[in-house]
Amino acid sequence: MFTGIITDVGEIIGREGGRFAIRSHYDADGIALGASIACDGCCLTVVTVRADGDGSAFTVDVSNETLSKTTLGSWEAGYAVNLERALRAGDELGGHIVSGHVDGVGEIVDMHSDGESVRVLIEVPTELAPFIAPKGSVALNGTSLTVNEVEGLRFGVNLIPATLTQTTWGRKKPGDEVNVEIDLFARYVARIMEFRE
Repeated sequence: MFTGIITDVGEIIGREGGRFAIRSHYDADGIALGASIACDGCCLTVVTVRADGDGSAFTVDVSNETLSKTTLGSWEAGYAVNLERALRAGDELGGHIVSGHVDGVGEIVDMHSDGESVRVLIEVPTELAPFIAPKGSVALNGTSLTVNEVEGLRFGVNLIPATLTQTTWGRKKPGDEVNVEIDLFARYVARIMEFRE
């Protein structure tokens, strides 16, 4: 489990098919083989790790299913990714409960300044839209965000300066795709309602 609070921005440094090598600022001694790290919101398992300068380089294997349902299929060397280590018992839950299971891909439709912040408009596939509600939570590229408004397939979020500088969001632009994970509770409520109909 994760919180959607990004703790590092990594860089793709190599790819062979579905195996990706990622450089991070995490201490290599603190990453166990088999550890879960959310990479742009996708929970991935560390298969190798080594020291790399002041940080580490680790590899993850990605299935064809994940490549087809997320933005990972387009990752190449040099691409920056949001990283978050798995939640440990006793850690502060600063964002919201995030599973690292991406539900689909959305597209950035618009970005514009709003004071010190940036307002972002996202469009999602039809099947995800019912799960997104005003003032609800959503994880976009692994970042825990609050939904401001919803209209049809589109919804808006607000990015504060810290989010813009401490994640990859400061590099995003309209037309870019993002991994979307709907709120865990919304998913279960919808499932319960299916059986009540």
